[in-house]
Amino acid sequence: QVQLVESGGGLVQAGGSLRLSCAASGSIFRINGMGWYHQAPGKQRELVAAITTGGNTNYADSAKGRFTISRDAAKNTVYLQMNSLKPEDTGVYCCNAELRERPWAPARDYWGQGTQVTVSS
Repeated sequence: QVQLVESGGGLVQAGGSLRLSCAASGSIFRINGMGWYHQAPGKQRELVAAITTGGNTNYADSAKGRFTISRDAAKNTVYLQMNSLKPEDTGVYCCNAELRERPWAPARDYWGQGTQVTVSS
């Protein structure tokens, strides 16, 4: 069984920074990619940033220039460094991993429980 556990959320003033972490554990053969999604209150979940096994990154326009996604492949961990935070960044940040549990198994998406980020103005 695969688990994704996020940490690093909290309350911060506008202009501040937070660093989120997400560690994947359990039965993992290979991780294809990992990413962070943001769900603001009353809105749908949206991609913030993603990173592939090869290190290619993809960012939402709202995250470009402020957020940086990185990973530690040896630890099956992905990070999201968030700088210059704005009140509209408030919400739950969920970690996603596309991975295979076995060599013969198809890749599947797994999700963490999410970590709350609150940015005060």
